[in-house]
Amino acid sequence: MTSTTAYCGTRGSELSGQTIVVIGGSSGIGLETARLAGTAGASVILAARNQERLKRAAAEVGAERTAALDATDAQALERFFAGLSEPIDHVMVTGLGPYRAPLAELDHARAVRDFDAHVWLPIAVAQHAVGRVRPGGSLVFMGRTGGRQRGPGMSLFGAVTAALPALIANLAVEVAPIRVNLIAPGFVDTPLAAALLGSHLEARREQLRATLPVHRVVSPADVAALAVHTMINPVITGATYDIDGGQQFVSP
Repeated sequence: MTSTTAYCGTRGSELSGQTIVVIGGSSGIGLETARLAGTAGASVILAARNQERLKRAAAEVGAERTAALDATDAQALERFFAGLSEPIDHVMVTGLGPYRAPLAELDHARAVRDFDAHVWLPIAVAQHAVGRVRPGGSLVFMGRTGGRQRGPGMSLFGAVTAALPALIANLAVEVAPIRVNLIAPGFVDTPLAAALLGSHLEARREQLRATLPVHRVVSPADVAALAVHTMINPVITGATYDIDGGQQFVSP
């Protein structure tokens, strides 16, 4: 029998008394992670760029507080962490969509911004986490499985995808006993995906239901359950977890 219910790996109050920061927490995976962490007893701090969406998200999940923040702005990120009055337990950072362009059209300035958003940002967050995240707490970052494909337009995306697991494993050693992990989804049925695909969204869903080994589309709640699991389990660090329903093993 095929189930379309999201997996939920948390129970009761396993994050009770802990504080989680979700950067990129106003929608999609970040919002669902905040919601699930709150259900598990955590106090939640949400940060995101759009103030209005942030306000609505905070009301949905009962966030302790919010911060309007562009995490790729180094000074803004530094101010945010400096403004945390008490130690925190976990930080999750969701990612922007990857920049893809054929080699002949690859724009250097945009490529540098993409590199900063996907590779430099985890480094910066890890630097700021030292002394602010409690020992045994965790940092959770987002990658992609789609960047393991090869083809026109995939050069930068592929390089970033390959770099992240090595980066996360090394950060786990450098900032220990803070734990550091990477989650790598494929297609996730988020508001961003809906905005990008528009009228083609349902066709994409049907294609994935027909081709994925799990016969269902990965939801934000599925990814959130894995993210919260890495926070709760005290011995997970330096790991990369794929969560794409087997998408990388079948034709896209």
